[in-house]
Amino acid sequence: MRLAAAIVALLCYALTACGSADQATESAAPSTSAHATTTGPSSSVAPGFAVHSPAFNDNGQIPADYTCTGRNVPPALRWHNVPADTQSLALVLDDPDAVGGLYVHWVVTGIPPTASEIADGVLPAGAVVSANSGGKTAYLGPCPPAGSGVHHYRFQLYALSKPLTLAPTTAAAEATREIADSAITSAVVVGLFGG
Repeated sequence: MRLAAAIVALLCYALTACGSADQATESAAPSTSAHATTTGPSSSVAPGFAVHSPAFNDNGQIPADYTCTGRNVPPALRWHNVPADTQSLALVLDDPDAVGGLYVHWVVTGIPPTASEIADGVLPAGAVVSANSGGKTAYLGPCPPAGSGVHHYRFQLYALSKPLTLAPTTAAAEATREIADSAITSAVVVGLFGG
């Protein structure tokens, strides 16, 4: 059910092209993991597909280093129990609380299904970063506007039914749509930032 909601959110984003052109601010830890969901009865999903960050707890505060107020680098992410039929993995970092609507901060495709982590922002061989909602081919850390409250940043890892490596110029809306179309299942870890 969570995957279905994520897919609907991604498709809504793709259809409405939410987000601003620039993201100086958003206008729109210990081991933690999320439960996997499936898209249909034909999926063969390994029990316990999960993603976590050693930098923060699920639904915990994201350290400043990984935001626009710090070094603005991706946190380490680790995952396990990738479904056996996975052909590739994709990662999307988004903010559903962005003032202008869903804002995609980071899109990574072409992650080999045998990979098990992103260590200190170093992507596995073959992985490609596509454009975020600001049109930049880069990680864009959490950066909510002052006074907009706490935002929930979703680091969602997708197990895909086909190899998918998108060009760096692929727009966030197109990338998230292609990921959703190929998703077998997903796992998510949520970090909080703002105030």
